[in-house]
Amino acid sequence: MQTFDLAAEPLRDLNQNLHNQQPGTNDAGWEILNPKGSHAVAVGVNAPLDIHVKGNVGYYCGGMNKHGAITVHGSAGPGVGENMMSGRIIVKGDASQYAGATGRGGLLVIEGNASSRCGISMKGIDIVVGGSIGHMSAFMAQSGNLVVLGDAGEALGDSIYEARLFVRGSVKSLGADCIEKEMRAEHIELLTRLLDEAGMSNAGPEEFKRYGSARKLYNFDIDNADAY
Repeated sequence: MQTFDLAAEPLRDLNQNLHNQQPGTNDAGWEILNPKGSHAVAVGVNAPLDIHVKGNVGYYCGGMNKHGAITVHGSAGPGVGENMMSGRIIVKGDASQYAGATGRGGLLVIEGNASSRCGISMKGIDIVVGGSIGHMSAFMAQSGNLVVLGDAGEALGDSIYEARLFVRGSVKSLGADCIEKEMRAEHIELLTRLLDEAGMSNAGPEEFKRYGSARKLYNFDIDNADAY
């Protein structure tokens, strides 16, 4: 395993070293020490590396991740996993706002709570949150799955497209065009898989409610003008 100490070496060198790694490398294991809230840690990873960040990180950790498996042994600032393409990111603590924003693929796991706008404009990513999420989460969420074992704040799924939202706890309010939907057998199967992949299979899929688009805002309708 490669060890990189951010207290002794610059962040730019860390990310360049990670970018230099090619698929099939023997240096797939990385341990990053003393992040101390640094921004943009392990962004743009493009190889199947196993990266462990030992501490808290700032903005955009793991942004644009592709193939990498990144574990943050602490909490993360805004935009963790922003626009990730594939791979896996696990945050052992809490995450700040817009976690997984615009994510196109892969799995983002937040074992603690996530703040506002979690999964905003998600485009295929799977996000599993062990705690609760803040307001305006999954705003304009286009595709993918957001699973919340705790509660959801105000305006969940506002202006949602075809993403699927699963919440075990209470929802303070639903956003425009977001409604509760039937939990069918295929959703139970999907949720079972996601909980298992996230290491949270102790939560039963039958405990969740599903939310999604009512599909009334896809085309302008004068009767819905106040909702636009």
